[in-house]
Amino acid sequence: MTTVAPDTGVGPLLRGWREQRRLSQLELALRAGSSARHISFVETGRSRPSEEMVLRLAEELDVPVRDRNALLLAAGYAPRFARTPLDDPAMDALRAGVEQLLRGYEPYPALVVDGTYTVVAANRGIAMLLDGLPEHLLTPPLNAMRLTLHPEGLAPRIRNLPEWRGHLLAQMERQIALVRSKELRELYDEVAAYPYAAAPAGAGREAAAGGAGGDGDDARDGAPYAYFALPLRIEHDGRVLSFVSSISTFNTPMDVTVAELAIETLLPADPATVKYLQSLTP
Repeated sequence: MTTVAPDTGVGPLLRGWREQRRLSQLELALRAGSSARHISFVETGRSRPSEEMVLRLAEELDVPVRDRNALLLAAGYAPRFARTPLDDPAMDALRAGVEQLLRGYEPYPALVVDGTYTVVAANRGIAMLLDGLPEHLLTPPLNAMRLTLHPEGLAPRIRNLPEWRGHLLAQMERQIALVRSKELRELYDEVAAYPYAAAPAGAGREAAAGGAGGDGDDARDGAPYAYFALPLRIEHDGRVLSFVSSISTFNTPMDVTVAELAIETLLPADPATVKYLQSLTP
């Protein structure tokens, strides 16, 4: 959901996106192969941009696909990008491919979220991490940010909660800066207000202790791993598992729904986590 008013002219909308991206009229004109005079005329309503120019400016301003439709409508043109529901038969190939990817990543956790972090698909690795959470958090539609940061969710299990919480809130802030989503802003305000406390020092055993296939030597709390990215360190069944997160999106999406999907995979960050997760695989 965007905050763009339907009766707003295309000029003020483009000016807003340009200012948000901190570009001058001259910089935008050079990128779009136009002139600063023409950009000025468009923004003040003295000139109506062609459909091609609207799309070119939107591309240079990195306007989200959903909002490119709003720009086209404001300029008097038909929307260019469809918004196809994920359960539409036209999405069969996409759904099958994503489901195959999630299954293939098991036993490691992976999930797919939309633009407001609603979970649209997840694998058994994610189900393992969510085991034991209260029913009210697991009632669809699930929201990844609520599941992670809610005081009754995963938050009490996260050993480095202050750092991981800060990472997630900063991620949301960057997304809010890129898109104009009232729903995303409301979600941010909600989860940022959740009370939280870091997990007590010494809680949980090393990741492989007592786990089949693990020797318990590598994943002790506070082990001197040279992590290559901020890890998510989370307790599961008395063990501390370590993951780093990777997020993938679709290149050059032509559909609003697809443009807003993100696939997050949790990569084991130490050998003991690998051994423990692999021990769970039949």
